Amino acid sequence: MTSSPAGKPEVGTTVVHRRYVPYSHAHYAGNLVDGAYSLAAFGDVATEMCIRTDGDEGLFASYSDVQFTAPVRAGDCIEIEARLVRAGTRSREMTFEVRVIARGTPERGESGADLLDPPIVATTARGVVVVPPRA
Repeated sequence: MTSSPAGKPEVGTTVVHRRYVPYSHAHYAGNLVDGAYSLAAFGDVATEMCIRTDGDEGLFASYSDVQFTAPVRAGDCIEIEARLVRAGTRSREMTFEVRVIARGTPERGESGADLLDPPIVATTARGVVVVPPRA
């Protein structure tokens, strides 16, 4: 299997992941998951961003302005977005957002769920990732 070389890091590049939040990740009453769940998801989309732009997984250097604005619960389907907002020589600054796009509705039955329109913005942040120098 061969791979193509990474492209040039372009401001505005966006990476989106979606995932189901399993009940095994519930950490608090009400099936809440901890805030670290969102941060780990940000790490995943940042890794893909670096692979796409630099051909390397990169390494997280910092988070800033992390805001937990709504709960994430087990049974949610979430969408995680990273957007490249600045590309330095080796640093990549990104904005991040976790949106709840579907939520379980156990009051309608054990497997009940609804799509949310609009989605609920649950977590936002800015972060900086560093990549090795280009050869």
